[in-house]
Amino acid sequence: MKFNACFQSDSIIVDLTDAITKQGISIFRFDFSGNGESEGEFQYGNYRKEADDLHSVVSYLYQNKYDVTAIVGHSKGGDVVVLYASLYDDVHMVVNLSGRFYLDKGIEERLGKECIDRVHKEGYIDATDKSGKVLYRVTKDSLMERLNTDMHATSLSISKECSFFTVHGSADEVIPVQDAYEFAKHIPTHRLRVIEGADHCYTAHRKELSDAVVDFIMSNKVGDTSLAKDE
Repeated sequence: MKFNACFQSDSIIVDLTDAITKQGISIFRFDFSGNGESEGEFQYGNYRKEADDLHSVVSYLYQNKYDVTAIVGHSKGGDVVVLYASLYDDVHMVVNLSGRFYLDKGIEERLGKECIDRVHKEGYIDATDKSGKVLYRVTKDSLMERLNTDMHATSLSISKECSFFTVHGSADEVIPVQDAYEFAKHIPTHRLRVIEGADHCYTAHRKELSDAVVDFIMSNKVGDTSLAKDE
């Protein structure tokens, strides 16, 4: 099972992992390269590479005789599992937690006004925290990779054999809940659960989130299975 956009050690991931393992289902958690505890340099965008990294993990688990039932991603990780489902046909249960449908949105909030013009002019822009410390560099290539990742076309290409579940908070302050309705509109086998009052990290709604994901997995689970999960 897979998560992203936060790290595998973040409380939202830990809480959900605990709820799933109580059902007797194994979890495999990992950070993408350059994130959390994984080696490598963090790169902005990088959706396709992270989908390919996830495929490497899933393939490894299959090679070692695990039955990978589901992949789960949070926030950016939600977009990665959507992209994964459109590219590969080896996992037939996908859970998107608070993923973004319109990838051209949210960029200025993160990088500042006129950031796209600055990147095109200078070739890169440095993302900083409130103290001015550089957190990571956004290159023109990485920004364009995000802008050119079409979640509409991606959603339409997902197999009808894939059971797809989106969970989103109605009070999400990072990614509007309207994005969840767009996934529901375009993915053939989509189920949607909007949790009223929940923010982006489900701060006061962890049990509702866990119950929703566990119910979906258990209702679609067949036989003894394992879940691959990543950050």
